[in-house]
Amino acid sequence: MIITRTPFRVTLGGGGTDLPSYYGKHGGFIFAMGIDKYMYVMTNPPGVDRKIRVHYSAKSQIVDHLSQVEHDLVREALRIQGINDRMEIASMADLPAGTGVGSSGAYLVGLLLALHQYRRDYVSMDVLAKEACFIELNVLKKPIGKQDQYMAAYGGLTVLEIMHNGDVEVRQASLRESAITDLVSHTHIYYTGLNRNAPEVLARQHAAMNGSAAERGPIEDSLNGIKELGYRILEAIESENFDTWGCLLHQHWEHKKRMSEKISATVWDQIYDEVRERFGVLGGKIIGAGGGGFLMLYCPQDGRRLEDFMMSRGMPRLYYYLEREGAKVVANVASTQAMILHPTATSALGGNRATPQQNDDAPAAGTARYGD
Repeated sequence: MIITRTPFRVTLGGGGTDLPSYYGKHGGFIFAMGIDKYMYVMTNPPGVDRKIRVHYSAKSQIVDHLSQVEHDLVREALRIQGINDRMEIASMADLPAGTGVGSSGAYLVGLLLALHQYRRDYVSMDVLAKEACFIELNVLKKPIGKQDQYMAAYGGLTVLEIMHNGDVEVRQASLRESAITDLVSHTHIYYTGLNRNAPEVLARQHAAMNGSAAERGPIEDSLNGIKELGYRILEAIESENFDTWGCLLHQHWEHKKRMSEKISATVWDQIYDEVRERFGVLGGKIIGAGGGGFLMLYCPQDGRRLEDFMMSRGMPRLYYYLEREGAKVVANVASTQAMILHPTATSALGGNRATPQQNDDAPAAGTARYGD
């Protein structure tokens, strides 16, 4: 059995500019924080039959062959590794799915890491992120971005510069430990109790950016503003000007609301206006694509009254801290039987992996470009 752990993330600046429909025209920018809340993925080949077993959320599936697997991320991850049968996969998480913290990306990166370890193929964080992006964006054609996969792989307080061709440059933001503690203590996160479907929320943005000039204009203008704010947020946080970060967060709230009616709602607007007026909150945002999940609020004053107020509204505070390690294997007791059950070969995606014989979308050997 192999168990992997991948961190969830909260986006601090630039959210939405990591979608191909935007970065293909303007380049993207993301500034995000990996947090110490995790997705755990477990893999183990069964010893007495050749079935694939997948357990996730409240669902379970047992099938005879890869082609029958309903979970699209599992199916395509196994396909890339050339595993057509004989594998059991289970998962659990510290936070619910659909809450804007990158659970799908964390799941896929964790699964890919487990399968690579099973192959004794020790790959970099960059390879994991690129493979996950290839599966979700190129194979499954999901209208999502690249930040979740990279943040699950890298964790940390991370800056992603996304080129027009999809290549991603990664660096860690520079901040003292005492400053990180200060930032986290005043940047509150509250659970709203509502879940949402990120691709559904992002569908309007994706369609508009690929539509006519009239359709594209308002969304494009908002994303340009969000990208510019992202650079200013990074500068404010690295300079330890956290009150400035809070004010910029408020500007981000206003930009984001204009992008889709699904991003905010009257109830969130009312609560947001009240906490700004009563408790000294400088700014806030709904984490992720919007519509529910977690609400982030920056409060430089005594946060106890804010916390009590939010709890009275049925929204408990999530206590968290910066996570630095990124995706990692926390247990590996795989036997040498793996070499017999699933022998390795050169993969069409490069590296010492099994050939994904049924992956017609994979590039030819030696020409893989995960950034596309």
